[in-house]
Amino acid sequence: MTADESALRELRSSVREFLEDKSPEEAVRKLMESEPRFDPAVWAQAADQLRLPGLALPEEYGGDGFGMVELGVVLEESGRALWCAPLFATVVLAAQALLAAGDAAACAQHLPGIAAGRTTATLAVAEDSGSWDPAMVSARAVPAGNGRWKLRGRKSFVVDGTTADLILVVARTVAGPSLFAVDRMATGLTAEPMETLDATRAMARLTFDAVPATLVGAEGAGGRIMARVLDTASTGLAAEQAGGARRCLETSVDHARVRHQFGRPIGSFQAVKHKCADMLVQVELAEAASREAARLADDESEGFPVASAVAHACCSRAYMVAAMENIQVHGGIGFTWEHPAHLYFRRAKSSQLLFGGPAVYHERLLDRLGI
Repeated sequence: MTADESALRELRSSVREFLEDKSPEEAVRKLMESEPRFDPAVWAQAADQLRLPGLALPEEYGGDGFGMVELGVVLEESGRALWCAPLFATVVLAAQALLAAGDAAACAQHLPGIAAGRTTATLAVAEDSGSWDPAMVSARAVPAGNGRWKLRGRKSFVVDGTTADLILVVARTVAGPSLFAVDRMATGLTAEPMETLDATRAMARLTFDAVPATLVGAEGAGGRIMARVLDTASTGLAAEQAGGARRCLETSVDHARVRHQFGRPIGSFQAVKHKCADMLVQVELAEAASREAARLADDESEGFPVASAVAHACCSRAYMVAAMENIQVHGGIGFTWEHPAHLYFRRAKSSQLLFGGPAVYHERLLDRLGI
């Protein structure tokens, strides 16, 4: 099910109004220093008032049955506001991994709680190297009898890893990389926060010491599952990046209009004009790429994997350009801790590196093209 343009505008307006109230800059800065790194009350309101966690989940699991186009609108607004919430980890990473696994029992067990906002979740793939390639996974799972498994190993850069109620883990078995479900309170699981460049997106390091786990999907299907998840997650991340880039452009243009030097607005100077024009081109391109990938995802088009990889590369570059130029347009104040420009630059850089960085996502694009 896909909403029409009028409904998408109404959705965007509702989400923006909600986030302007619940995620202003002062709230973001406060949450950056807190634990958990999000406000559970605001997350509950997002679920109760706007039904954001279940927006793009199937109706049979308590969701609203919409797709990546609608979720993309929410993620654009989330990125624009730097919303500190478990939205990306829960809805884009974990929920999509459950759906990609094709395990009806696991979906029936976990997705209704996610859709209702009662359950937060995440996906643990990367280890110390930061690679999201399932072939690089060293964490192992061994059978423990009665259909149960035991996990050993360590995961790093796990988004919202200290607070997620459900952790989906890619671990190696004799059949190859496989997906497992782990409860946050499981015996042998320890989680510690990681200090990273971007404090608005919480990261954690998880250690598994004979942790009880349940297989999700078929044993050895981790590679197939992750290929689908990375395509979907890259599209979601691209939307978030496009939203952040648009916000950088808006704040730069606003500043160029009101800031005067030599008796005239700095926006009247050619150098500043050109910076804003370059940002506009990058932002428009990013939005077009991310929205096209979302549309192809909902259409289940054969071109979706390529479009997703293109969107990730395009939006990563656009956000970095916009965030850097935003600092330049603001001049000296843009370099200070008190100004929000650095928050967007940090998010732009961390998002660029989230799934491996430029070298990896360019290789992924070539792979999706069959080269």
